[in-house]
Amino acid sequence: MSMTADLTIRETAALSGVSLATIEKSVEARVLRPVAGPARVRGGSMRFLPVRAVVYFRALKAAGLTDLPLRHKRSIWTSMAQLEPMKLEAIEFTPGTTLDLKQLAADSLRDAERYRRDRDRYIASDPGTLGGTPVIAGTRISVYSVLGRLRDGETEDDILQDYPEVPREAIKAAELYARAHPLRGRPSGKPWRSRS
Repeated sequence: MSMTADLTIRETAALSGVSLATIEKSVEARVLRPVAGPARVRGGSMRFLPVRAVVYFRALKAAGLTDLPLRHKRSIWTSMAQLEPMKLEAIEFTPGTTLDLKQLAADSLRDAERYRRDRDRYIASDPGTLGGTPVIAGTRISVYSVLGRLRDGETEDDILQDYPEVPREAIKAAELYARAHPLRGRPSGKPWRSRS
């Protein structure tokens, strides 16, 4: 059963709760093999992983098995690739040792699928709107302004009060997209000075 590659490596890290370095190490060790493709929202190209990669990393982290030997990590990933879509079960990766994906990471699969669906539906980039900065589709609300407001202490309800026509799912997708795809360039101001 083949798995489609739907999430960027950064999105996989944000959704699974592991570091970007952890995922990059798995890619370098050829446990997971990303698919190169055009960026979905901005120009350039990116590397994509299947939604199930979120489950893989979340389960290893939840079970405290992030230091497994590579052969066991590959065995787990190979077994996951053979499962039916959206079906999680216990995987025996070495004789007598199992990893219960359903128990450890079922919520992460639902969250990742929901994010993928909402990202594709609500996040857009058009050179004619804010110079191509990703926005909530049909608006001029940048994903980074959503993230900034949430980091400044506002809630989703505060934002929805200002934009009642925007669905809550769009706010959630915008926040995660902005966290997973930070703006590039020099930081503004003088970040080396602490703000007191």
